[in-house]
Amino acid sequence: MAQKPKVDVQGLQERLRVRRDELIKAKEQAGNPHRAVNVDQSQVGRLNRIEAIQEQAMAIEAERRRQTELGHIEAALKRIENGSYGYCVTCGERIAPKRLEHDPAVRQCINCARGTA
Repeated sequence: MAQKPKVDVQGLQERLRVRRDELIKAKEQAGNPHRAVNVDQSQVGRLNRIEAIQEQAMAIEAERRRQTELGHIEAALKRIENGSYGYCVTCGERIAPKRLEHDPAVRQCINCARGTA
């Protein structure tokens, strides 16, 4: 009988911590994306104001994605601490080691993620 591949939880935990630190640093460097768009229309054209508004919208979306990823990472780190890491939060089955290697913050097995469980 073939042995199931083992998951390097400590290595994945370190990857999660490094990524968390990267996201926090990126957030600090980005500043507040919700600040008012301040473009003097008497000196720049209407298109520049539209560009500034679009850049702000992109910055807000980037911040939202960072926050979502941070939430997933924090949840994965908590699952490591409480011993439930590597198991699907939906069905309780083991998550494939290759899936965890690809994304250490993944919460669901492939079947539940596809909605076929």
